[in-house]
Amino acid sequence: MSLKVPLLLGLLLLGLHVCSWNFENISKSTSYFGICVEFAVFHFNQHEPDEYAYKLLWVGRSQHKKWSLIYLMDLELGRTICKKQDEDIDNCPLQEGPEKKTVKCTFIVDVQPWSTQFNLLNSTCDQK
Repeated sequence: MSLKVPLLLGLLLLGLHVCSWNFENISKSTSYFGICVEFAVFHFNQHEPDEYAYKLLWVGRSQHKKWSLIYLMDLELGRTICKKQDEDIDNCPLQEGPEKKTVKCTFIVDVQPWSTQFNLLNSTCDQK
């Protein structure tokens, strides 16, 4: 019987740890979420081999991990007529015709606001 109590307590603590890492839905206006979206789009543009910049078209899923500042987001990005080095990409028109491209991505971003640091933990993208 004495072995059952520590085993039960260990399983309970493990269950609490696993449950604490679940993502939960949040408002798109939640603190730090918008900045994480901007970071994800910036990171995509920096690492995409395309010479043209992509801009945000749509935000789908918006979630965060409980008890953390880790955000999960589904974003749709569109290819613009502007090059990556151009300024004001948000106001740049989208490509039309055969050059038109959109990408759906899922990003997981960890933000540390006290040091203004962002870390991309994971990203997956599919071109449409």
